[in-house]
Amino acid sequence: MNSVASHKFLGRTQLSALLLAGTMLATPVMAQEVAPPPVAAPAVPAPASEAVPTATTVRSITVVGNQRLEAQTILSYLRLRVGQAYDRSILDQALKDLAATELFKDFQITDNGGALTIQVTENPVINRVILEGNKRLKEDKIRPEIKLAPRQIFTRSKVRADVARIIELYKRQGRFAATVEPKMVSLDQNRVDVVFEINEGPKSKVRQISIIGNEKFSDGDLKDEMATKESGLLTILSSNTSYDPDRLAYDQQKLRLFYLQNGYADFRVISAVAELTSNKQDFIITYVVEEGERYKFGDIDVKSELRDFQPEMLKTLLPMKKDDWYDAKLVEDTVESLSETAGLFGYAFADINPEFRRDPETRTMQITFNVAESPRTYVERIDVNGNTLTHDKVVRREFRLNEGDAFNSFGIKRTENRLNSLGYFQENLEIERKEGSAPDRIILETNVEEKPTGELSLSAGFSSIENFLLQASIRQRNFRGLGQQLQASVNYSSYSKSIELGFTEPYLFDRNISVGGSVYRRDLNSFNFINNDRQTTFQQVTTGFQLNAGVPLTEFMSFFGRYSLNYDDVTLDRGIYFFGDQCDPLVAGRYLCDAIGKRTTSLVGYTLAYDDRDNRIRPTRGQSLSLSQDFAGLGGSVKYVRTRANGSKHFNLGSRFILNISAEGGYIYPFGSAPTPTSDKVRLTDRFFLGEPQMRGFDIRGIGPRVVRYANVDLTNPAAPVLDTSSDAQIDDALGGRAYYQGRVEIDIPLGTGAKELGLRPSIFLDVGSVFSVRRPTLTTLADFRDPADGLTKYLCRNSTTGATNFATNTPDAAGAPTGQFTTCATGFAPLPPFEERFFGDSWMPRVSIGAGVNWNSPFGPFRIDFAYALRKEEGDDTKRFSFNVGTQF
Repeated sequence: MNSVASHKFLGRTQLSALLLAGTMLATPVMAQEVAPPPVAAPAVPAPASEAVPTATTVRSITVVGNQRLEAQTILSYLRLRVGQAYDRSILDQALKDLAATELFKDFQITDNGGALTIQVTENPVINRVILEGNKRLKEDKIRPEIKLAPRQIFTRSKVRADVARIIELYKRQGRFAATVEPKMVSLDQNRVDVVFEINEGPKSKVRQISIIGNEKFSDGDLKDEMATKESGLLTILSSNTSYDPDRLAYDQQKLRLFYLQNGYADFRVISAVAELTSNKQDFIITYVVEEGERYKFGDIDVKSELRDFQPEMLKTLLPMKKDDWYDAKLVEDTVESLSETAGLFGYAFADINPEFRRDPETRTMQITFNVAESPRTYVERIDVNGNTLTHDKVVRREFRLNEGDAFNSFGIKRTENRLNSLGYFQENLEIERKEGSAPDRIILETNVEEKPTGELSLSAGFSSIENFLLQASIRQRNFRGLGQQLQASVNYSSYSKSIELGFTEPYLFDRNISVGGSVYRRDLNSFNFINNDRQTTFQQVTTGFQLNAGVPLTEFMSFFGRYSLNYDDVTLDRGIYFFGDQCDPLVAGRYLCDAIGKRTTSLVGYTLAYDDRDNRIRPTRGQSLSLSQDFAGLGGSVKYVRTRANGSKHFNLGSRFILNISAEGGYIYPFGSAPTPTSDKVRLTDRFFLGEPQMRGFDIRGIGPRVVRYANVDLTNPAAPVLDTSSDAQIDDALGGRAYYQGRVEIDIPLGTGAKELGLRPSIFLDVGSVFSVRRPTLTTLADFRDPADGLTKYLCRNSTTGATNFATNTPDAAGAPTGQFTTCATGFAPLPPFEERFFGDSWMPRVSIGAGVNWNSPFGPFRIDFAYALRKEEGDDTKRFSFNVGTQF
């Protein structure tokens, strides 16, 4: 008896045709259904007319063609055994068993009178898995989804599964037109490379959203409520224009909530259909809705089984009133508010169920809030999970509840806010509440995800204020996992240099006392502008240290004390501003001459602060207030009292809009005498200054008292000199003031997920402020250059050694009239052209600016750009509409 039962896999370099055709490679085909293989089998098949006996005994089983697999391994997959009876059905089952292993691309069984020969051709081994064409999805996103791997056995079923997984990944990215074409490249030693050629295609956008059945609200009103947006120019930065089935379901809930908030209690979405266009690039979404009738609130009642909850008292606290339009969100918020109130009394699992009674005839909704009886709850245990670096005590010390305390919802909320303010863990961390070992016990579980708290920064950039700048800093906000802060920084720019080392211990000896200190050296070049060119005026080098300590007074109020000792050296360029060994007020200005010198400042200060913001890093609600005073004079050569106060309040306007209102102000009261009888008692370097970046719309130090020098004088007619007062002919020196105030109103504007992922945070703002109160300086005018002998305005000639001055003689013309040309100064004398100084800006009147800006966490460092317009200014103020900073913190 000779018969051949065979199954042969069709091998092709390109697999996509087979996959698309849906070839069932794992389905065995009986011998008579498959054409003979190209190479003749060792045994000649029996003629079709020769019948196979009903049953024959297996005399032997031989496996041939195997290379990697042992014969016994192959036989273990089969039910055939030597000595057993078999027929055609058992051979067919053996073929199916071989196919199920997916180890062979070709196999057949030859029967020679009970001597069975199993001839196999093994599937190749995968050498490499290659991805081509993927740009939008990087390999690290696709590789984890691919099951094929090097040194595995190649099978087409695994290829099909991987193709489906890759396409699903692209669908999640909104790319429904993506295609994946698998290819196989044959290598020697029965190895193959599997190549997935990916055509990502365009992102499938939502071209149109259609709403059918809405009569009370327009399509635009309803589309504004949806997370999904139609693609267009106004939504070019939004990622919500791509189709997402989960977002479609979310939008249905948003529509329902919107109608329920406006009294339509019977509203329902009948259908929501998303149709993909033929080119697979756009979706058209159609909603069919039924609005129903509008309802009002009916009778509102509260029933309580808790002894601490008096229904009559709670009814007065309910926000809804009878005959107001029904609002389901208000009901939900009321349940949450009642639950929080119950939590304040220790009922962690208060059961509050609103009972609705709808009256279709009067179109009213009567509601009864039922507060069921529940036991008072106590904290059984506090669990902290997920912290690998941060010590448990760092987390636990932020808890406002301890194990064994009565449960308090306010304490839980405050704990969450404090943990979020640390900045060590994931945003919006929440504490889970779990039932304890008894009905009156609760377990508080905190699952944290640690974020990197170390920062190593090496950056360079360009600023409209600092020009070229270089910054290197290292900072660890959670040093050794103990919440300690360690930092070191070096900053260098064209006009400032600094180095600083600092350390802070927030809990000294595990007590709620913070201590810290820093040492620093700061080198600042002050400047003014001449024809829009920045010129250095004086240089201030400060070397010093500061020690500080703080203790909490209440949950939200803290007290901080500090001591600092600074040594300042203020100098001017001797080659420009000095004559001999003396500062020349005619060149430098009397206010700069008063500022130079060495001095020591011994300063003791304190700050009293109140802060109940929900997050100190990026607050959305709450307020902060502080009062600071610094006393200089405990030793040292400088004596004054500096007082500052500031406050801010944050409002969550909904839809991720955040309103921030802030105000601050300060005053310096001097002790002792002024450096000179004509100068202010508060030195130039100790005064307040205001401008960019605090007051956008104005240049740096662009607000407040200032001396403007006009150095361009036309002396064609020395008897009537012409002064050029244009902005290009000015030298502007800010003097600062003893007092200042500033206010700001700013709204953070939310963008789509795509812009958020890019780190873009735009805002609009209004800034108000002023700096004022300084003694009017002695000024130089053109009258100081008028020769009393002939009344003409002339050049001064100054002796560079003695400082002696005389007037240059005007050169007359042939008729004896002055020409405006002056003779050369005598040997040892240098000419000083005439100029005039004017004093501006010493006014408390507010300066006002409005504008818009955006923060961007760019790959090359933080970037802030602002466009502002000064609505109100005083004469002498320097305005600036556009400003940016790159590479510095904002």
